[in-house]
Amino acid sequence: MVAIPHLDPWLAIAVVALGVFLTGFLAAADAALHAISRAKLVQQEKAGSRRAAIALRVLGDRERLSGVFLLARTLVKTATASFAAYAALASFGVSGAACLAIAVALIVVVLGELAPRMAAVAEPERMALKLVRPVARLLAVLGPPVRLMQWFARRSLGLFGLRIDSQRPVLAIDEILRDQVELMRQEGTVEKADGDMVSGLLDLKQLEVADVMIHRTKMRTINLDLGPEAIVREVLASPYTRMPLWRDKPENIVGVLHAKDLLRALDAAGGDACKLDVATIALESWFVPVNTPLPEQLKAFLARKTHFALVVDEYGEVMGLVTLEDILEEIVGDIRDEHDVAVPGLRQQPDGAVIVDGGVPIRDLNRAMDWQLPDDEATTIAGLVIHEARAIPDAGQAFTFHGFRFEVMRKSRNRLTALRVAPAGNGTLAEPDAATASVRG
Repeated sequence: MVAIPHLDPWLAIAVVALGVFLTGFLAAADAALHAISRAKLVQQEKAGSRRAAIALRVLGDRERLSGVFLLARTLVKTATASFAAYAALASFGVSGAACLAIAVALIVVVLGELAPRMAAVAEPERMALKLVRPVARLLAVLGPPVRLMQWFARRSLGLFGLRIDSQRPVLAIDEILRDQVELMRQEGTVEKADGDMVSGLLDLKQLEVADVMIHRTKMRTINLDLGPEAIVREVLASPYTRMPLWRDKPENIVGVLHAKDLLRALDAAGGDACKLDVATIALESWFVPVNTPLPEQLKAFLARKTHFALVVDEYGEVMGLVTLEDILEEIVGDIRDEHDVAVPGLRQQPDGAVIVDGGVPIRDLNRAMDWQLPDDEATTIAGLVIHEARAIPDAGQAFTFHGFRFEVMRKSRNRLTALRVAPAGNGTLAEPDAATASVRG
């Protein structure tokens, strides 16, 4: 057995204390910089604060910052624990070393992690500005090794068939925010509606117009050949202020009629609808591609100062329509006013199941029921069932996948018009009979 040289106890205490101090510094800096308001930093930078300018520069590359903190904490904790174990063995032997290791671990957790983080979160602005200069120096020293390790990590994952773009951050801020919001929801510190809004905002850049548009089979349109009197009655009976006009066939949209423009023209005609020329009142149709990203479409709505667009596929065929409200609802949830018609697409049952129209978007069902059904391969509930079943099922068939049971209640030709959906563990649901299919996802 090799003898371990004796160490001066004060030297051991000093080294462990230094390790605890460095761990606390890293924990406080990490918590403060992630909790501080960037808006306040911008204001202080404009006021001439040099520290605020450094903080903004440090926060400009959050991936590198998180990687540097991770590397530095790992090095400090490993070195502190190793030295403490060595000093304990040299001074007290194996039995005493175990007790001392537990004591050092508690000191590191309490004084090196919890206490500094609590102090930083309590006053993030003061702590961040006080610690930002040494953090900037730490970034300069450890930044290159962190980038090298990230490159090595990507190459290592490539050996297992997982390809990650070098331009894609390893530490995705969106995912960090999403996880934090979900954690706060579970802890009860964030309301469900507020959490849904944050998640909807983060999801917006992953969606296209096709994900939120109203399909052409559900569009409410008016035949321009009906005549002005019939068109006025159609507009008054509609809950919408903008109505697409078509001629010859429903897919041939020739304009969009705004209710206000119609009423102004009707007033100018002395209330005589027969004198109206609806075609001249209608606005020009605006067509947008079906694969337009939602953030781009939102910017286009704001730039054109309009709230309504028709959606077309690559061949120019009308696929549906999208409004500014459709995009905003992805963030804030369902928006209704006193003229909206109650949508019968979702009816909750006493046993926890829901009767849902096949055309209801999966995202709407998830938001309403707080479920997590996937919407990567399909937009609607019917589309999800068809995708998982690999066929168009008949009425009466049931399927179990993703932890839910889907029963087809009604079918019209090749369309699933009504389904019953419930968590698979819901014991109130009848068990499938011999004619029922089951798919495990």
